[in-house]
Amino acid sequence: MNRRHWLRGSIAAATASTFAFPTLVPGDALARPGRPGANDRIQLGFIGLGGRARWILTGEALPGAEVVAAADCYLPRCRETAKAVPGGDKWKTYQHYQEMLEKEKLDAVFVETTTHARVLACLHVLQSGRDVYAEKPLTLTVAEGRYLAQAVQKYNRVLQTGSQQRSMPINQYASKLVREGAIGKIHTVITFNFLPGMGWTPRAPEPIPRGLDWDQWCNQAELRPYNHDLQFGWGHYIDYDTGGQSWGVTGWGTHSLDQVQCALGADNTGPIEIWPEEEGLSARVTARYASGTMLKLEGKKRGMEDLGAIFIGDQGKIEIKRGGFTASPNELLKGAPPETKQGRGESVAHIQNFLDCVRTRKRPNADVETGHRATTLCHLVNICRIMGRKLYWDPLGEKFAGDDQANMLLSRPRRKGYELPKIG
Repeated sequence: MNRRHWLRGSIAAATASTFAFPTLVPGDALARPGRPGANDRIQLGFIGLGGRARWILTGEALPGAEVVAAADCYLPRCRETAKAVPGGDKWKTYQHYQEMLEKEKLDAVFVETTTHARVLACLHVLQSGRDVYAEKPLTLTVAEGRYLAQAVQKYNRVLQTGSQQRSMPINQYASKLVREGAIGKIHTVITFNFLPGMGWTPRAPEPIPRGLDWDQWCNQAELRPYNHDLQFGWGHYIDYDTGGQSWGVTGWGTHSLDQVQCALGADNTGPIEIWPEEEGLSARVTARYASGTMLKLEGKKRGMEDLGAIFIGDQGKIEIKRGGFTASPNELLKGAPPETKQGRGESVAHIQNFLDCVRTRKRPNADVETGHRATTLCHLVNICRIMGRKLYWDPLGEKFAGDDQANMLLSRPRRKGYELPKIG
């Protein structure tokens, strides 16, 4: 799919886009405060039981909490996951998460859906009076992210984005070194050149699997004929994510670009200019922050270290990886916490931070604004590649300066019945 085709379709869709906001959650679901006491076990629900949810449920810890209910529009996943998790036989399972929110006494909900369904589910959870642990990437569009941030503030809830590097002690330590000038003024940051999403090519319809609510799965996107590759490979396609599969921009790229934002102290802002270095939807990209720091997506694929970034200052260099870092001068490594082992258990500290904040009402390590800004950077990378030219971004107003064409790509139309609810 070339840029012109992608752009034509995206602008046509954006031109038709308007937000309609009927309230979909019943009023009686708003009554429960969802604020457990210090000695209460936090009652959890899960929405979406795909690979990431099962990773958390089978490989991470939920200290002081227990899962009591789960929902997935593909109902067989509820049964399969419940069998794989100790105590899962006691869960209440639902095909429609709205019913779970109405019936179950929950304090918080993990939203582990596809990206294109995530924000709507998060909003319904927030409206029901519960806190949210939302998988990354947090949003499908920039407009969704700002709306979600407003909702978290309106309903005074806790939202943790699933960017677990934010809670790894060694990543926190290395990020602080960069922020506090241990290697001087940062002039360049280098990350891997993360890949874009693809357009979906129409294919012959296949029978909808038993137990799957395909309409609900399609959510805000077009109600396309069912296809197995779409259901299980959705992360590749721009209508459902914007490059989410592994080395995609909003896949592992979210971790890397969030690490950039964290170490630069840019959690409430972003770059002011961004441009492609060549033509094509996989073009290398450069962005400039107001500080003068240049972010370059140009690295070659190596491995899991690509989930971090290389920070080059006028007094040294630090590379922050997932669960570790290297530094020049080497003296900067002295006093660092131990490395965080990758794999099962690497999210324990992040989940613990969320559950602590459910009790204390403090701001979590990857709150909604942090998650929104990091995901916005991913979206900016895709948009500048689509436009094929330099764009001037206003981080305060969250729009492109004097560029109506690019601004059309900040939101998308939503299918009737899946509009975002009013937050007021």
